[in-house]
Amino acid sequence: MDPEPASDEPQITTLRYKVRAYAVHLYTASGIVFAFLAAAELCARQPDPRWVFLWLTIAVLIDCTDGPLARRWHVKRYAKRIDGRTIDDIVDYITYTFLPLLLVWRMQWLPSPAGLWVVPAMVVSLLGFANTGAKQDEEGFFLGFPSYWNIFAFYAGLWSTHYGPYVPAVMLAVLTLLTVLPIRFVYPNLAVQPWKWILWLVTALWLGLLLVILPHYPAVPAWLMWTSLTYPGFYRLLSAYPARLARSR
Repeated sequence: MDPEPASDEPQITTLRYKVRAYAVHLYTASGIVFAFLAAAELCARQPDPRWVFLWLTIAVLIDCTDGPLARRWHVKRYAKRIDGRTIDDIVDYITYTFLPLLLVWRMQWLPSPAGLWVVPAMVVSLLGFANTGAKQDEEGFFLGFPSYWNIFAFYAGLWSTHYGPYVPAVMLAVLTLLTVLPIRFVYPNLAVQPWKWILWLVTALWLGLLLVILPHYPAVPAWLMWTSLTYPGFYRLLSAYPARLARSR
């Protein structure tokens, strides 16, 4: 981590830190570009969900890397006129909640009328984003389901293809309920060791599997779909274990 400049350092050094800090804000905001590309695909006459997921994946990668950069480069000190958390929340709501659920609605992966299923999830997630206690940064948790609707949308297409629209509908209802319940989920960027590195390793392997699946989406064998679901299961189990550990202290 770069040392913070002392008060007697040349002004140019402080300016360099400020430029770098504001560049992080621009990097965070660049997620909206890929949100636009995903939305443009959704507006096509025959949208291809594979492109939507690709653009949303890039937005997720930006979201996963901007936080460590912001902490490393002291963004709160050198670019404090801009609230990076606000940018992050706006982009995240669009890319993690609104567009994925809009995709599920657009592709008719839910029972008709699909809007009756997705709108409550959108509203509940919006309240979750506005909940000041939802991100427990010091402990490394989210409180309630952290609106990973992009992941749900990916599997909704697979479930709908193999089992019909009611399976993703039931899962949507369950996750909507979990969004408002006081259940903790690990915050990957702030997870305690050694869980953080284990989680990132498993996440990378899972993402690689999804990229293998994506060209054939949604015509994917059921066994491959269920194999990929081991990661969400692992994430939930990992979320439960540190929560019990924290309470035992």
